[in-house]
Amino acid sequence: MKEFDYVVKDELGIHARPAGLLAKEAKKYSSTCTITKNGVTKKLTQLMMIMSLGVKKGETVTIKADGADEDAAIEGLKAFFEANL
Repeated sequence: MKEFDYVVKDELGIHARPAGLLAKEAKKYSSTCTITKNGVTKKLTQLMMIMSLGVKKGETVTIKADGADEDAAIEGLKAFFEANL
Protein backbone atom coordinates (compact mmCIF):
# COMPACT_ATOMS: atom_id res chain seq x y z
CA MET A 1 0.00 0.00 0.00
CA LYS A 2 1.21 3.48 -0.92
CA GLU A 3 -0.12 6.77 0.41
CA PHE A 4 0.43 10.52 0.59
CA ASP A 5 -1.08 13.46 2.46
CA TYR A 6 -2.26 16.55 0.61
CA VAL A 7 -3.41 19.97 1.82
CA VAL A 8 -6.20 21.18 -0.49
CA LYS A 9 -5.36 24.54 -2.07
CA ASP A 10 -8.44 25.06 -4.28
CA GLU A 11 -10.54 28.00 -3.03
CA LEU A 12 -13.72 25.89 -3.16
CA GLY A 13 -12.17 22.71 -1.77
CA ILE A 14 -13.09 19.43 -3.46
CA HIS A 15 -16.33 20.48 -5.18
CA ALA A 16 -18.33 18.78 -7.95
CA ARG A 17 -16.10 19.41 -10.98
CA PRO A 18 -12.77 18.27 -9.51
CA ALA A 19 -14.47 15.45 -7.60
CA GLY A 20 -15.84 14.10 -10.89
CA LEU A 21 -12.44 14.36 -12.52
CA LEU A 22 -10.83 12.73 -9.48
CA ALA A 23 -13.22 9.76 -9.64
CA LYS A 24 -12.47 9.41 -13.35
CA GLU A 25 -8.71 9.47 -12.65
CA ALA A 26 -9.03 6.82 -9.91
CA LYS A 27 -10.99 4.52 -12.24
CA LYS A 28 -7.93 4.28 -14.52
CA TYR A 29 -6.21 2.03 -11.97
CA SER A 30 -6.94 -1.53 -10.84
CA SER A 31 -5.73 -0.69 -7.33
CA THR A 32 -8.24 0.25 -4.64
CA CYS A 33 -7.88 4.02 -4.22
CA THR A 34 -9.26 5.81 -1.16
CA ILE A 35 -9.42 9.29 0.35
CA THR A 36 -9.47 9.87 4.12
CA LYS A 37 -10.42 13.05 6.00
CA ASN A 38 -10.67 13.18 9.80
CA GLY A 39 -10.68 9.38 10.07
CA VAL A 40 -13.46 8.90 7.49
CA THR A 41 -12.40 6.90 4.42
CA LYS A 42 -14.22 6.76 1.07
CA LYS A 43 -13.45 5.14 -2.28
CA LEU A 44 -12.08 7.57 -4.85
CA THR A 45 -14.09 5.96 -7.65
CA GLN A 46 -17.42 7.09 -6.15
CA LEU A 47 -18.21 10.75 -6.86
CA MET A 48 -20.93 11.15 -4.23
CA MET A 49 -18.74 9.55 -1.57
CA ILE A 50 -15.95 12.04 -2.32
CA MET A 51 -18.45 14.90 -2.14
CA SER A 52 -19.85 13.62 1.18
CA LEU A 53 -16.51 14.31 2.88
CA GLY A 54 -17.02 18.07 2.36
CA VAL A 55 -13.31 18.81 1.96
CA LYS A 56 -12.57 22.55 2.23
CA LYS A 57 -9.52 24.65 1.37
CA GLY A 58 -6.68 24.13 3.85
CA GLU A 59 -7.84 20.70 5.02
CA THR A 60 -5.53 17.71 4.79
CA VAL A 61 -6.60 14.47 3.12
CA THR A 62 -4.76 11.16 2.89
CA ILE A 63 -4.80 9.33 -0.43
CA LYS A 64 -4.07 5.60 -0.47
CA ALA A 65 -3.68 3.05 -3.25
CA ASP A 66 -3.48 -0.68 -2.65
CA GLY A 67 -3.07 -3.18 -5.47
CA ALA A 68 -1.08 -4.32 -8.46
CA ASP A 69 -0.55 -0.84 -9.93
CA GLU A 70 -0.37 1.13 -6.66
CA ASP A 71 2.87 2.90 -7.63
CA ALA A 72 1.36 4.21 -10.87
CA ALA A 73 -1.90 5.05 -9.10
CA ILE A 74 -0.18 7.11 -6.39
CA GLU A 75 1.95 8.97 -8.92
CA GLY A 76 -1.08 9.69 -11.13
CA LEU A 77 -3.25 10.80 -8.22
CA LYS A 78 -0.49 12.96 -6.74
CA ALA A 79 -0.05 14.69 -10.09
CA PHE A 80 -3.83 15.16 -10.33
CA PHE A 81 -4.04 16.77 -6.87
CA GLU A 82 -1.11 19.10 -7.56
CA ALA A 83 -2.57 20.19 -10.90
CA ASN A 84 -6.23 20.51 -9.89
CA LEU A 85 -6.63 20.89 -6.14
